[in-house]
Amino acid sequence: MEIQGNYHAPFYYFLFFIFLQSSICLSNNVSDNLALLSFKSLISDSHGELDSWNNTLHHCKWRGVTCNNPGRVIALELDNLNLTGSISPHLANLTFLTTLNLSANNFNGFIPQELGRLAKLQYFTLSYNSLSGDIPVSLSNCSNLLSISLGNNMLTGALKPELGVLSKLQVLSLSENNLSGSIPSELGNLSSLNGLYLFNDGLEGRIPQEMGKLTNLKIFQVGTNRLSGEIPPSVYNISSIQFFTAGYNQLVGSLPPSMFQTLPNLQMLLLDDNRLHGRIPASLSNATELVELDLKNNNFSSIVPSELGFLQNLYWINLGLNQLEASSAEDWKFFTSLTNCSLLSTVGLESNRFSGELPQSIANLSARLDGISIGNNQVSGSIPEGIDKLVNLTVFLMHNNRLSGSIPSSIGKLKKLHVLNLSGNKFKGSIPDSIGNLTQLIMLYSEASGLSGSIPASIGNCQGLLELDLSYNDLSGEIPKELLSISALSTYVYLSNNKLSGSLPAEVSNLKNLGVFDVSENRITGQIPSAIGDCQSLEQLFLQGNLFQGEIPESLSRLHGLKLLDLSKNNLSGHIPEQLGSLRALLYLNLSYNNLEGEVPTIGVFANTSAVSLTGNYRLCGGDPKLNLTACDTQSNRKKHLSLTLKIIIPVVSAIACLALLIFVFVALHWRKKSKWRSTSTSEFGIEDQFMRVSYSELFEGTNGFSASNLIGVGGFGSVYQGTISSEERMVAVKVLDLQIQGASKSFMAECEALRNIRHRNLLKIITACSSVDNEGNDFKALVLEFMPNGSLEKWLHPMQFDRTPSKTMNLIERLNIAIDVASALDYLHHYGHKPIIHCDLKPSNVLLDNDMCAHVADFGLAKFLSEMVPQSFECSTSSFDIKGSIGYIAPEYGSGGQVSTFGDVYSYGILLLEMFTGKRPTDGNFKEGIGLHMFVSMAFPDRLLDVVDPFLLYKRSDEEAKEISVEEQNCLVSVFRVGLSCSKESPKERMEMGDVTKELHAIKDSLLRFETDERFEEK
Repeated sequence: MEIQGNYHAPFYYFLFFIFLQSSICLSNNVSDNLALLSFKSLISDSHGELDSWNNTLHHCKWRGVTCNNPGRVIALELDNLNLTGSISPHLANLTFLTTLNLSANNFNGFIPQELGRLAKLQYFTLSYNSLSGDIPVSLSNCSNLLSISLGNNMLTGALKPELGVLSKLQVLSLSENNLSGSIPSELGNLSSLNGLYLFNDGLEGRIPQEMGKLTNLKIFQVGTNRLSGEIPPSVYNISSIQFFTAGYNQLVGSLPPSMFQTLPNLQMLLLDDNRLHGRIPASLSNATELVELDLKNNNFSSIVPSELGFLQNLYWINLGLNQLEASSAEDWKFFTSLTNCSLLSTVGLESNRFSGELPQSIANLSARLDGISIGNNQVSGSIPEGIDKLVNLTVFLMHNNRLSGSIPSSIGKLKKLHVLNLSGNKFKGSIPDSIGNLTQLIMLYSEASGLSGSIPASIGNCQGLLELDLSYNDLSGEIPKELLSISALSTYVYLSNNKLSGSLPAEVSNLKNLGVFDVSENRITGQIPSAIGDCQSLEQLFLQGNLFQGEIPESLSRLHGLKLLDLSKNNLSGHIPEQLGSLRALLYLNLSYNNLEGEVPTIGVFANTSAVSLTGNYRLCGGDPKLNLTACDTQSNRKKHLSLTLKIIIPVVSAIACLALLIFVFVALHWRKKSKWRSTSTSEFGIEDQFMRVSYSELFEGTNGFSASNLIGVGGFGSVYQGTISSEERMVAVKVLDLQIQGASKSFMAECEALRNIRHRNLLKIITACSSVDNEGNDFKALVLEFMPNGSLEKWLHPMQFDRTPSKTMNLIERLNIAIDVASALDYLHHYGHKPIIHCDLKPSNVLLDNDMCAHVADFGLAKFLSEMVPQSFECSTSSFDIKGSIGYIAPEYGSGGQVSTFGDVYSYGILLLEMFTGKRPTDGNFKEGIGLHMFVSMAFPDRLLDVVDPFLLYKRSDEEAKEISVEEQNCLVSVFRVGLSCSKESPKERMEMGDVTKELHAIKDSLLRFETDERFEEK
């Protein structure tokens, strides 16, 4: 027995070993399972992407999980699943993990330092989230890493030199973060690196010389930082580089002559907006793989290398804003050689020192050419007839040169043209009639370009035209009615300093959106048409230096936004309309050198003698003593009063007769009146639908004479009253415009135009509009709107400022519903209406709540229609839109002259969202200098968010008992704040689209409702 027992001992040892191995394997599998469940517990999966992560399936079969044969997790790939929450440090227990990809989600918080324990990790991808904090130093322990992708987050701190020990690393992508400090020289030790992405990271200092050791580098992207000094010579020796982007820095020095010999694989070179100087290396022709070359806005000089035509793949070349030269045909060879580049789309040569004749080869450039700019040079010659071959051209800038000859009629074949600038040249002849074929034209500039002849009537075909400048030419003939019928003209029309004649057509009334109208210094005759009073958006009107005669039309007093008015040097006669003194916006008035007579008014602009010029009107009298006019004599006054009396009596008698007739008609038709909305066309306001007709007297009666007791709100352009209309029993809101306020009339027209074709449950509905006169004969404009019984969102968010006791409070789900309503309205305006509309003034007071607390976006007085945008290949000299709004909610790019865009509304929405859940206005007096609402929330996000949340949200009431909000509700707040911070980022391109915002908020709400449903079920 003893011998037998010894014989079987190895077998028992073998069984024990198998059992031990199985136990270890099972233990490891359990460890991986627990790590994954811990990860899931910290995230919100509103779309159910991780529904497979349950006990019915082995974790190796869960979505995004890949295991090896023993069942250990080797890959976790959950990219682009809309997951929200923080990253669990327990992922560090997945010790066999080689791939971790959580990109394009909504993860926030810090990257756990514990992940540095993943010794086998090769691919680490967390890009396109909202992660914050430092890049973990512990990642340097992951010696097998091949790729680190953390771009498009909110990471801060310095770039860690410890990363330089990762000898196997091939990709380091950290772009679009908020890093600080310089590029560590230790990164030069990453000998396997082929992609370095540090774009727009806030880095400063020099590019380390050690970068030259990265002999496998293909992509070197360090643009849009604050880097300074010279580009190290060693970098130019990395022959493998394909993409070299270092634009928008403060780099200095010159490019080495042999640069493109040592970089033969270069496909993209972007060094624009630096301080580089010297010649463009002649070796450029060796870079035969080059697709994009941008050296704009530096100090490069001398001639351009002539062999550009060797670059067969060239798509984009921009050499503008340098000191480059060309005068002879030899110097211009580089341009002619570009005809060999069949893929060429953009050529930028503006603002250099190019002279000599424009090469006729311009007509032989690639038919794919989209934009070309040679403006602000000294180029002579003519534009060739063959220019029509460039059929895809959208931007053609030849301004401020010395071009001569005539503008070829073939230019009319460039039917995709959006911007045409031929100003500041020496052309001969007239504007070709073919200009009318450019139906997509948005901007046409040809001032001071030597043109003669008449303005062709065909220009009226350019119905999308926003800006027109034909000033300082030799144009003659009448102003075509067709030109004045382009209702899209909104920024300016400059026709001054020509020889235009005839009368000013009454069709000028079509320019209802125009800001500046200048036909000064011409030979225009006849009376100033009273129809000009319909140009409600006019801010500057220049009619001086013409042959206008007759009286100054009183209709000018309807231009309540008018700032500058010059009628000098004409043959105007009669009295100065006293109503001009009522134009509160008027800053300058010049009536000098006319034949005006009578007493000068003393109110408004006339009270500021430095703002009024009346010289050369020898029969004027009275006015402010500082004008040094003679006193008005009594006899003249009597004649004046007699004349005025006759002017009053005759119309009064006529009016009485007409009134009697109207009473008769009214009595005859009274029986037909019905108590319903009547159908009428209100095309005066641009509204084409079935609306009731309402008079001033009905509105006056329905609001108790616009009494203070009916006042429910005061806005920037007027007041809102609660009222009723006699033919309806329901309540309405009457928005009465204060036409004395600058921009009120423009606001009225903008709101009518914006509301013409939009229909959405979350937009305030317009019932009708009224444009009439009040009981005193003053202009009156009002909008009749749906009545919102729960008032504005502002009164709910800041109840203590409106009521002594905060009776108006909202819980979490109510605020979330309102946020979704507003987001849905903006998404509709931006993407699903008749035309894209930008609200431009989103704020709590413009969000109104109905009986069911459903939100309705209101007040479209500053709304803008988004025209087809001009390609931004060039820095065109254009006027920016006149953007206004409310302080604290205006997008930062508008303050620096940026163009109106949907992202401006997104910014305002982001601030609104932060205000809804913090209870703090963006203009809160407690914010220190440099810290606004966005920064206030950002500094607390996500770990200290409860410190900034509206106190009314920290507790919820149930059966008169207050209890703290749950962890799930806190997670909901984190997600909402993440959306608000994303929408209110400083850079427009970093903000979310409103469609994505709506989807995200719906997902947050669904998650919250599921939790509350489960909670109520558990309570039962």
